[in-house]
Amino acid sequence: MGLGFALAGRGLEDQLMRTTRVLSSLRVPTDVRAGGVGRAGRAVGAGLLVLAAAASPAVADSSPSASPSDDGAGPTSAGTSFRTATEVDQGQQATASASMGDYLYWSFPADAGQRPTVRATVKLPDAHASATWQVDVYDGLRRRQACQYGAQTRTAAQDAASVELSCTLRTVRAWSEPWADDPLPGTYYVRLTTVGLKAADLGLPVSAEVQVDSKDVGGAAAVDGSLAEPLVPGVAVAAKGGDSDEDSETSVAVLSSIEPDDGWASGWWSDRWVWTGVGGVLAALAGVGGYSLTRGRSARPAP
Repeated sequence: MGLGFALAGRGLEDQLMRTTRVLSSLRVPTDVRAGGVGRAGRAVGAGLLVLAAAASPAVADSSPSASPSDDGAGPTSAGTSFRTATEVDQGQQATASASMGDYLYWSFPADAGQRPTVRATVKLPDAHASATWQVDVYDGLRRRQACQYGAQTRTAAQDAASVELSCTLRTVRAWSEPWADDPLPGTYYVRLTTVGLKAADLGLPVSAEVQVDSKDVGGAAAVDGSLAEPLVPGVAVAAKGGDSDEDSETSVAVLSSIEPDDGWASGWWSDRWVWTGVGGVLAALAGVGGYSLTRGRSARPAP
């Protein structure tokens, strides 16, 4: 048994020596040239190169995803309820002509790790009294979501040409407790209406513009766990019916046909994976560098 341990130790030493020679072939500039210290410096330099290469995609992934969609112009109408909400993709500008007093509804998809921002502009008629406009956002369970910041409600002064509203939601989480009111992946609804409208202004023509953009927060919003299905209208009925019932009446219950460009749960990859991998690589390099530093340049004894 003692001979087996000796051979195993000698094999590990040979492997470490080969790894050290590979790292020594990397010509990383360093001012330390003495024995094992120089090899440790080269190992640390190689680790820094790996860190810089791995951090580059992580920084790129955290950029805002607010580019317009490639599908062309957005919809030119709005729904009048949750069930008839007009679907609009992120980055598209939806327009609608309506009357003062109408409830206008749109829906859009939001995935985990995104922080959506809803912007609405209402162009008012030439003559009107002061009125308060409000934009509300609901999730797939029709729970009203609080705005993190933005002018969700504004009062248009008398004879004002337009009024602008905005609402930035909290970051969409992949999973949360059942009692929590956190935003979850799925379909979100935008409702635009006026409150406290005077009877004389009821029915006056207006035009509305709505656009939804989002910022990809990345690994900072990552949580342990995920939903089995996104909160999309009709997803439970579709999962129960299966592919064999496409022609049945149950397929009509699927109300939403929009989803993120990369599919639902596209945010499973985050920069946490990158930093975890980089930490493992640096730990391995530190071990090899420490071995080289403590062993030095002592000659290997002849067998």
